[in-house]
Amino acid sequence: MLKHSGSIGLISSVPFESSMIARRAQGRQSLAPKIWSGRLAGRKVVHITSGVGITNAAWAATVLAERFDISRMINFGIAGAYPGSGLSPGDVAVAEEEVYADTGIATAKEMLTMKDAGMALLVKGSRKNYNAFELDKKLLKKALPLVDASGRFLTVSQATGTLKRSKELEKKYGAIVENMEGAAVAHICARYGISALEIRGISNMVEKRDPSKWLKKPAATKCQQALISVIEQL
Repeated sequence: MLKHSGSIGLISSVPFESSMIARRAQGRQSLAPKIWSGRLAGRKVVHITSGVGITNAAWAATVLAERFDISRMINFGIAGAYPGSGLSPGDVAVAEEEVYADTGIATAKEMLTMKDAGMALLVKGSRKNYNAFELDKKLLKKALPLVDASGRFLTVSQATGTLKRSKELEKKYGAIVENMEGAAVAHICARYGISALEIRGISNMVEKRDPSKWLKKPAATKCQQALISVIEQL
C-alpha cells in the first residue's frame, strides 16, 4: 500500500459520519475497502471507516499506524452527552482524556478499574496506562476555540440505555461524553507514539434509550464542520 508522508489519519465508525468530508476531499482516491485518501482543508488525509466498537476502532487505528506515514490521528463521529455535561444535541466536544469505562472487574458491590486490579493496559517506558489515555494537548489547544466543550470521554462496550446507569457513570468518572470507540484509538496512538485528537458531535443525551429523539445526521454534519476547521489549523 502506498505511503502518504505526514498524512493526518482520520477514523470514523460508520459511513454517514464521514459523508460530507468524502464529498469535499480533493483528489480523493480509494486505497482499499473502507479506506480513501485525498486533501482536506489543504492537508493530506487518509480516512478509514472502522465499524462500531472497540475492536474495530483498534483495528482501524493499527492499519493507519502500520501502513501509512501518519503524523497525527483524529477520531470523529457522533456520541451521547451525560445529563450534567452542559451539552445539548447539536453541540460539538473534544476529548481531554479517554477512559475505558467498563473494562475491569465486576464485584458484588462495584466495578473495579484496571488500576484497582493492578493491571496496566499499556506499559511504555516508565508510563503506565490503566483505563485512561490522554489526548494530545497541542492538538486539543488548537481545537478548543472551534468547539463547544472539552472534557473526559467514556468508551463503553455496552451503550448506556437508562438514566440511572448514565448518572452512575457520570458521577464515577466526571465524564461529559459517552462513545464506543475513542479509548481504543487513543490507546493505539499511545502505543505507536502518534498524536491523537477526538471530536464528537452530540446526537443525544445519555438517558433512557429513545432513538426517536436522536439527531444523528445533524450531529455528524456539525462534527465534520468542526473537523475541517480544526484541520485548517494544523
